[in-house]
Amino acid sequence: MKVFWSPKAKSDFENILDYLLKEWGIKEVESLIKKTDRVLNAIAQNPKMFIESSKRKNVRKGFITKHNSVFYLVKSGNKEVVLLTFWDNRQNPEKLIY
Repeated sequence: MKVFWSPKAKSDFENILDYLLKEWGIKEVESLIKKTDRVLNAIAQNPKMFIESSKRKNVRKGFITKHNSVFYLVKSGNKEVVLLTFWDNRQNPEKLIY
């Protein structure tokens, strides 16, 4: 299955990496990238493995770390996954837009 990144997902992920680099260093950046790769590979293999969003049909929330999640859309026929946004789980969920 193919995984596509939306412009928002790319921007969100880059912002998270920038923050980690400034506040914590390259080690944390590398760690998050590895964990994200593992989660995205798992999603590509089994797109319905994570919980479905209550806000929107076919959108699921994948947990990367206790602080970070990815919201993604499973396209009809389960042939494509589109990453919608990366989210800091400590934020107010009412501000979540995808």
